[in-house]
This record gives sequence, structure tokens and C-alpha cells, in this order.
Amino acid sequence: MASETKTEGAQKAGLGVVAWKMDEVEKVAAGTGYSTSHGGVIEGERMLVGYIHKPRGTGSRMHSHPNEQFNFVLQGTLMGEIDGIPFKAPKGTLVHVPADAAHQMIADPEDEDVIFLALKDLSHGIIGMAVDGKMSGPHFEKGFE
Repeated sequence: MASETKTEGAQKAGLGVVAWKMDEVEKVAAGTGYSTSHGGVIEGERMLVGYIHKPRGTGSRMHSHPNEQFNFVLQGTLMGEIDGIPFKAPKGTLVHVPADAAHQMIADPEDEDVIFLALKDLSHGIIGMAVDGKMSGPHFEKGFE
């Protein structure tokens, strides 16, 4: 089994390890250049799982990536837009992001920090590209800069 990962700093599944305490996995930036998302990432042969944290009132600017993604909200409320469709996803909600769909996700400033499981196919790593092509930083709601 190869030990390389598509996400810099991610851990590779296998290699004698079969279980992880996700809140203790070394954290990586999960949206470098466009998001405040960070957390532990484990990559298998065909998919990755991230235990991702977004501080309330912060999140991503509009971005996309070639891999499909599901986010399962474990804490807080995730809000934003996917392919022009606005959404609000409280704890217990599953969010689907189709491959190549432009999307933005923010931790609701009126709730607590968001923690979610990100599940993606490994046609690409966890980090996408800002739609405007400028990797100039994350989104901050007013008062959360």
C-alpha cells in the first residue's frame, strides 16, 4: 500500500493502523487560501474522511473541487450555498456537494463552532480552489474578522 496522500499532512489508512480517535489526529488546513476549515484527515485507497472544525462566524469563500463530498454536521450549524441553492444545516444534518459544484460553507455566527465529518472520493484531496481563482483568504462574517 502506498504511503503518499493527496492532502498534505493527512494520515494514510492501512500500514497497520485500523482505528483513529479523530479529535486527536494531527490537524491540517482543509481549505488553504479560501477557508478557516482545519482538522484531522485520513485517506484510504478510494476515499478520505476529515474531522473538520470551523470557528463560528467564519468559513469558506465560494470554491469547488473535482471530487464529490458529503458533510455530516456533528456540532453547530453549517450554512451557505451549493450550486446557487442556499442551505442551513444544524447538528445531525447531512449535506451533499456534487463534484465541481461551486459552494460556500460558513459556521452560523448565531450558533457554536461547527464540527463536521467530511467524506470525499479520492479523485482529489481535501483542498479545492476558490472560484475567483484568488487564494486570498477565508470568509469572515461581520464582527468575526
